[in-house]
Amino acid sequence: MARIWAGTDIGKTHHHCVVLDAEGKRLLSRRVLNDEPELMTLLADVLAIDEDVVWAVDVADGMAALWINLLLNHGQQLVYIPGLAVNRASAGYRGTGKTDAKDATVIADQARMRRDLTALGPDAEHAIDLRVLTGRRADINADRTRRINHLRGQLTSIFPALERVLDLGNVGPLVLLTGFQTPAALRRTGRKRLETWLRNRKVRGAEALAEAALEAADRQHTGLNEQLAEIDKLIAARFREHDLAEVIESTPGTGPLMGAEFLAATAGDMNRYGSADRLASLAGAAPVPRDSGSISGNLHRPRRYHRGLQRVFYTSALISIRNCGASRRFYERKRAEGKRHVQAVLALARRRVNVMWALIRDGRCYQSELPVTSAA
Repeated sequence: MARIWAGTDIGKTHHHCVVLDAEGKRLLSRRVLNDEPELMTLLADVLAIDEDVVWAVDVADGMAALWINLLLNHGQQLVYIPGLAVNRASAGYRGTGKTDAKDATVIADQARMRRDLTALGPDAEHAIDLRVLTGRRADINADRTRRINHLRGQLTSIFPALERVLDLGNVGPLVLLTGFQTPAALRRTGRKRLETWLRNRKVRGAEALAEAALEAADRQHTGLNEQLAEIDKLIAARFREHDLAEVIESTPGTGPLMGAEFLAATAGDMNRYGSADRLASLAGAAPVPRDSGSISGNLHRPRRYHRGLQRVFYTSALISIRNCGASRRFYERKRAEGKRHVQAVLALARRRVNVMWALIRDGRCYQSELPVTSAA
């Protein structure tokens, strides 16, 4: 067991670190610049107090990345306590004010008392690469959505009825805009020629699109689609280089993009979570009780969970319902029990957490049917 606990309240430019002993006595309180020399000095000063130390932070990425990497690179034991948990716990400490020093004290004290905090460890190169790539994909997709919304706003001001008919989230209407920007141009082309033009470009629903008249166009949308396609290829290629790629992709509904997001969120290291239940809790797939007084069995989705990881399990569950007989039967059974669609899908997602956990633990691929053994 550690002898001292060091809690760090993470900030953009400065962090605040507080060190407590086994009785909760404050041994050090310091505000440090988020810069390597300053942080190295803090590390040395804390280790001078006692080398048997557990570090705790309330942010696990972003502005805490430098501090976390320094600690892990120097072999330090590091745990993560979410900011929401720190905020809730602060109400039980003296004083109503909020300061960085108080938050750091709460972080250190919670690390001293609790044994259920997530331990942070160094990420594998694959996980880091996939986190960068999936983050880049999210940025491109957000930019694409922003531009489409801008175009939709222009169409609403010019021709509201047409904006209601077209789905600008699909490729077809955007391809149409690259060749025809005005209703007059569409009328001059004619329906038959326009249908042929669209079909030559492999646009679905060419007949319906031929009836549309557009006055605004932005040639960049198709470029964004191409960027998404390109980064999807990069993600898929990088994902399939990972040792667990075959295992993860073997589960129904989990393709390279879903698998890459899973690895980016977890690094594929199940030892970080201790059990499938804790992984399910992180993914928002395990309900938590909200009992009070005589009311019991009141279960709700947790307020704190990894939304990206939840999307992986929920989306893959939806897909598996369509292409996996076992998943479909499980979903239909839950519906027959009276669960709503979302509840049934979440139940399937929770089951998939257990399956993924077991497959990664055993290092084997998913099998939809049990192997048949032939008689001698």
